[in-house]
Amino acid sequence: MLEATGLMVFYENMLALNNVSIKCEDKQIVGVFGANSAGKSTLMYTLSGIMEDIRKKETMAGGERITVLGQIRFLGRDITDLKPSKRAREGIILCPERRRIFPECSVIENLRIGAYLATPSQAKDTLEYVFKVYPSLERLQKRVGGFLSGGEQQMLAVGRALMAQPKLLLMDEPLLGLSPRIQAMLVRSTKEIRDEKGISIIVTEQYARPVLPIVDYAFILENGAAVLEGPRDEVLNNPDVRSAYFGVSE
Repeated sequence: MLEATGLMVFYENMLALNNVSIKCEDKQIVGVFGANSAGKSTLMYTLSGIMEDIRKKETMAGGERITVLGQIRFLGRDITDLKPSKRAREGIILCPERRRIFPECSVIENLRIGAYLATPSQAKDTLEYVFKVYPSLERLQKRVGGFLSGGEQQMLAVGRALMAQPKLLLMDEPLLGLSPRIQAMLVRSTKEIRDEKGISIIVTEQYARPVLPIVDYAFILENGAAVLEGPRDEVLNNPDVRSAYFGVSE
């Protein structure tokens, strides 16, 4: 599905990603865990191609110089130099940190905006599926996005990403700032989306406890580097991981 090797991202002289390699197989859920400033969002921006847009804008504005190195392959094809819009057309869709819905648009308008890559029949079927996974969105479909709760906005952000017909869904800290009850619901729905739609998922989170039980493979980032990786159970039973990310001392 996706394989990135030797990713390095420099902001001027600061190293944000340090030789990170990551792989997500077909229909896998891969978790990337790390503290704030570990490089999680930089990794997601790099995989989605948004980092290239950021780099160009900074260059044009005479701002921060950003350097991106490494290779990204998707479905056997080198997409390292592919624009984010073209990566989206290939099926790589980012659900960004802090939701970033269109707050002035209604729920249904946000979802329809997300369907810009879908055929009419795909949009219709996916909308029905989004309302099945998140029934509250169907009840709230005429409500303006800015008046939704944080959990409802996160459901809308995921639903909007699904409307774009992803083959690989990148979810950047989807549980940020949400209650444990809403977190648990979103984790369950993430697994359902993979199981029912066969969509591969890479999800980042600061805290591993809610998400690690549903992932197939996990990476731990520290200071921009992948310091540990392995299958879920192997990482789950690692005493260092349990201490740092679960608060369990052994």
